[in-house]
Amino acid sequence: MENLTGIERELVLQYLIDGNVPITVTPIDDDDAKGKVKPASTSVFPIAIKAEQQKVLRQGIILLTNPSESVRNFIGRNVKVEFYFNRLGLYFETRIKESSAGLALIIPSAISRIEEIPTQGRATEFSATLYYSLSRASVEKDAERSIHIECVPASGYDIFSKPVWKDIAEEAQQKAKSYLEEFIVHARKQGVAGNGVQLIPVVRFLAEENHVAKVQSVEGRAMPLEVLFANHERIVFGSRKDSQSQSLKEGCEYALEMLFPMKRPLNDRKIFTTCRVESVYSDDEKTTSCSVCRYTSIQEEDLRFLYEKCTNEKLI
Repeated sequence: MENLTGIERELVLQYLIDGNVPITVTPIDDDDAKGKVKPASTSVFPIAIKAEQQKVLRQGIILLTNPSESVRNFIGRNVKVEFYFNRLGLYFETRIKESSAGLALIIPSAISRIEEIPTQGRATEFSATLYYSLSRASVEKDAERSIHIECVPASGYDIFSKPVWKDIAEEAQQKAKSYLEEFIVHARKQGVAGNGVQLIPVVRFLAEENHVAKVQSVEGRAMPLEVLFANHERIVFGSRKDSQSQSLKEGCEYALEMLFPMKRPLNDRKIFTTCRVESVYSDDEKTTSCSVCRYTSIQEEDLRFLYEKCTNEKLI
């Protein structure tokens, strides 16, 4: 955590006073501050507050005008306030209080830069790269120069295990069920339903994900695609439009490299294949999407490797 200097804080305060700065507010509890991971059923989401719904006083107080009921529910709670200052993601922690002038957020002396979220640590067991070139030879030869999309495992998803309904947070299951009914009809019409297991992580991602844009360390930076599920037939990617991650095009074919780091003295396992985007599904707000891709070419030994990894059974 890197705090701003006194002069930097004054510049940011003046920036907030001048207005046109939307913020997001997220409640934090003692467990959050201590770094404890809370179960999904108790997770909380940020709430966006538009610039016109706030007034920033010279004394360093943000007054909220006509706050939503969701924000009022945070009265008396500690919250994290996040916003962009010249594309730089910043945050501070404070408490929402009720005053005669309305709800108030006191800006503390410490304002911090939002830290970069490392993706490397999430890819210790698996990572993938999508290429626009379809030639396996060209991918292997010109990987450094090819236009490509990095992909990392989605946090909280066991991507090589069979998805089950209980993976979805209880409060999101009703929304997920609505999506599933709609998507099954679409998949059957397109003849790509299969056993439908690939749709569970899709509806989970769309139903569970909060649609308020997450404040990044730098505004507008493209983020990797997230791998939600993979087996020996398909791979599923998730994309948040607010993170500028690249969306895949339905019907298009991509080259795909999958990397499985192995313990020494074994060499890392690389799988080169091609895949076609069978379907792209979006949430109701069109802020989050999932791409279901089916392998169009894969070597027998790679298919066997993926099958055994996903099922713990030998492919006869």
